[in-house]
Amino acid sequence: MNAKVENSGSAVDTLKWLVVLTLVSVGVVGNYYYSAESLLYRTLALLVLAAIAGWFALQTNKGRAFATLVAEARVEIRKVVWPTRQELIQTTMIVIVFVLVVALILWGIDSLIGWIVSGVIG
Repeated sequence: MNAKVENSGSAVDTLKWLVVLTLVSVGVVGNYYYSAESLLYRTLALLVLAAIAGWFALQTNKGRAFATLVAEARVEIRKVVWPTRQELIQTTMIVIVFVLVVALILWGIDSLIGWIVSGVIG
């Protein structure tokens, strides 16, 4: 009995994904077909179709799981301790100085190898 319920939900989800795919296809073909129309009208139509397709997608099991993932990610982002402006500037300066030092070291090694090779080749 439980397998029938899962199959029924899966069939309904498949139907919903077909509706989403159809809406996206209508948007792509319609945008191409009405290419002579104003960009504003085409953009508004695409936004409306995208909103409807998104709503249908969120009604599926995968869509609900995705919405839950996004909500949990937002909670985790709020827990992040962002650096202050002073910490950001100091870290950026350290990175810039380190890159310059490594660039000078690589330039020196390259010049040394070039000098050695030109001495050997003549």
